[in-house]
Amino acid sequence: QVQLVESGGGLVQAGDSLRLSCAASGRSFSSYAMGWFRQAPGKEREFVAGISRSGGSTYHADSVKGRITISRDGAKNTVSLQMNSLKPEDTAVYYCAAGVVFSVRPGPYAYWGQGTQVTVSS
Repeated sequence: QVQLVESGGGLVQAGDSLRLSCAASGRSFSSYAMGWFRQAPGKEREFVAGISRSGGSTYHADSVKGRITISRDGAKNTVSLQMNSLKPEDTAVYYCAAGVVFSVRPGPYAYWGQGTQVTVSS
């Protein structure tokens, strides 16, 4: 069992930056690939970024490449999402997820946080 708690969301203007964090507790953090997903009102949950169990490999959706970066800290059991040059279309609830295998689909992730709201005004 893994518990995930996101933080760092908020209301910002277009072009601003935010850093989201996800704190993991429970079973071994290093056993899980981690992912960030987001869901805007009326839309399906979509993949944003993912990172392998070791942290050696990262994956970013085309829509966020160059602006958003995922990282993990094994010592602190956290995974972060650094978001720069934010756009109004980045507005969504952002979710942290943990799974035994990496995937760009939400299904394979067994554990999810409660989500944190990011709102980008134009």
